[in-house]
Amino acid sequence: MSSGRVVIGGSSGFMGQHLQQKYRSEGREIVTVSRSGADLSWDDRAGIEQAVNGSALVIGLAGKSVNCRYTPDNRAEIFRSRLDTTATLSSAIKAAATPPPVWVNSSTATIYRHAEDRPMTESDGETGTGFSVEVAKAWEVALFADGLPGTRRVALRSTIVLGDGGVLGPLRNLARVGLGGAQYDGWWPVTKARRSARTAHLPGAKHGRQKFSWVHLDDIGRIIDFIEEHPDLEGPINAAAPHPVDNATFMATVRRVLGVRIGPPMPRWMLEIGAIGIRTETELILKSRWVLPEKLTDAGFEFAYPTLEPAIRASFD
Repeated sequence: MSSGRVVIGGSSGFMGQHLQQKYRSEGREIVTVSRSGADLSWDDRAGIEQAVNGSALVIGLAGKSVNCRYTPDNRAEIFRSRLDTTATLSSAIKAAATPPPVWVNSSTATIYRHAEDRPMTESDGETGTGFSVEVAKAWEVALFADGLPGTRRVALRSTIVLGDGGVLGPLRNLARVGLGGAQYDGWWPVTKARRSARTAHLPGAKHGRQKFSWVHLDDIGRIIDFIEEHPDLEGPINAAAPHPVDNATFMATVRRVLGVRIGPPMPRWMLEIGAIGIRTETELILKSRWVLPEKLTDAGFEFAYPTLEPAIRASFD
């Protein structure tokens, strides 16, 4: 087991809170950075430099949630919150007399194109187009922008993270009231403004066949441990369980675990109206994300939750 100080930037979110608990239970020193409720704020450049200097591991997780409407203000904040915080960590590492050997920074598997024909891996995955992809690309550019010869950098391309909370919380509530069916894509009008902003989701997979790639929260922590302990792992790494499913299978598994028998399909028009009501975007559930963990598998990583149903049961329990 690795030791030494861990600096977590963006510590207040779903993953950040889990990692704090994990490292503290292992007896490691933790320094947290967040807008509020942390050891340091993002404005405290001197404090961040002091924390990073001599640390064993830096983890960057900061960024406004994409679970929102893609308004101009939200789009700007999604970019700013990722690029500014990543640049702050990079600057602190560059200034360190004893830089951390490893920096693991969040990225997203959304960087890959909508894929129904084949899975995307680090070696042969194709990047997509549109606002979300541009965010992911810019995030990774910021991670690798500075010359940091003493620090190995990893862009953790996370798929949908399952655990106690996160995306499964709202889905559990929907399933229990009979709204846990497969989410069907279809035609929906696209405004000129959305085309210009590249935020429109164009019809893709039919009948809930869009791929759903996922990873359990416990495996996120184990993946970071594995990266820390394997100095040959660097660059983009897919944080994805080895057995993705499609949306219809995912929702059927949620219903089965909850003991809910009925879940009629949800057509695109209904999803769009619902997304407006809860201030989110249908791209999050309709884009086909088919991602495999090639680098981790080749390096010998073993997932605690390689298949979906045990991961969902553990999350609900």
